[in-house]
Amino acid sequence: MKKRVVITGLGVVSPNGVGISAFSEAIKKGVSGIEFLAELRDLKFSCQLGAAPKISEEKKREYLSDLQLRNFNSSGILYGVIAGMDALKDAKIEPAKPEEAPLWDLGIIFGTGISGVDKFREAIHKIDDKNVRRLGSTSVAQTMTSGVSAYLGGLIGAGNMVTANSSACATGTEALLMGYEHIAAGKAKYMLCGSSSDSGPYIWGGFDAMKVTTYKYNDTPNKVAGPMSEDASGFVPGSGAGAYLLESLESAQQRGATIYAEILGGAINNGGQRDGGSMTAPNSAAVQKCISEALKNANVSAAEIDYINGHLTATIKDPDEIENWSIALNRKGNQFPFINSLKGMVGHCLAASGSIEIVSAILQLHEGFIFPNVNCENLHPKIASLISSEKISMKTQKTSLQTIAKASFGFGDVNACAIFKKI
Repeated sequence: MKKRVVITGLGVVSPNGVGISAFSEAIKKGVSGIEFLAELRDLKFSCQLGAAPKISEEKKREYLSDLQLRNFNSSGILYGVIAGMDALKDAKIEPAKPEEAPLWDLGIIFGTGISGVDKFREAIHKIDDKNVRRLGSTSVAQTMTSGVSAYLGGLIGAGNMVTANSSACATGTEALLMGYEHIAAGKAKYMLCGSSSDSGPYIWGGFDAMKVTTYKYNDTPNKVAGPMSEDASGFVPGSGAGAYLLESLESAQQRGATIYAEILGGAINNGGQRDGGSMTAPNSAAVQKCISEALKNANVSAAEIDYINGHLTATIKDPDEIENWSIALNRKGNQFPFINSLKGMVGHCLAASGSIEIVSAILQLHEGFIFPNVNCENLHPKIASLISSEKISMKTQKTSLQTIAKASFGFGDVNACAIFKKI
């Protein structure tokens, strides 16, 4: 019999707030972390806006020692370590002491996309082709995809499965569902899951070249047209990390832990880059199938979904996403659930988007509110034809949510959808 799985700890490193308290306050107020970056202007980027968390040197040393920070240059690992350790602390689980055995019942699945680019660039910049061996002793740990999970594994003393996943923008949602399955199958008591993304021009430059980022708001970063807006012209690149501590309901109740939400189930699939799907665009049939299969796996009817935390990126694909939700749920107009997108406040945090957005979704479920859709007053007409405007709130609303959905759709035509319920 599958074990019931709940979330008992949260951590977040977001462009508009580091730590759950600051982040929760920011999303309630619609605070944006998007800003103009002179570095991108000097590099002649079309989009000269970005969104990155602010981490002081003092903050770094709350999590990593001076020795660990020596020659350390990976923002993605730093973000992931902070979010992961905060989620563990929030769940009131102590790391194993250095002299103790590993925590055999605690595992980690922490994903990323493009990892350690700044570190690798720094290392390569100092050498030539005849001196490759001089890349440096810290380059491997900071550039391997499993870097975040490896750092966390050592800090915590995790003794169960410690690994990483990488599925572009769907990474964080996929990591959660992988951790859910591991606990549901009785293979671990705790799973620390999440995802992280580096910041900076070497990460964001490729997206600028693809022309999927906006160029219209370089002088007005606080007015960037948000997801679902008719004026949306592309996303602002972001970065950060989100984390969640999963455990069995039985364990959480025995410990008297705070239960933020129960994970009812979900689904992961791929559109095969067929039927309109491609490396960069989703196959609508696969998106609808993923949502439908998530509901089936969670044993939830479409009518029970109160709220959707959308992937919605402020691109031309937003109307298609809304249509896919409407078809999969067979709901439209006033019957459509509440929906919002965090990307209006923090940009598109790439591999970290799913995890940061899941944290925002869980906070809304737990605390009973819906955060505003920022700069979305001019709703896209196709979306307006599918959803009643009252379901796309422009201000924070207090409301009682019971069952919610979160989906992420990533490059490679990968889809992931998770269903959560308030306990």
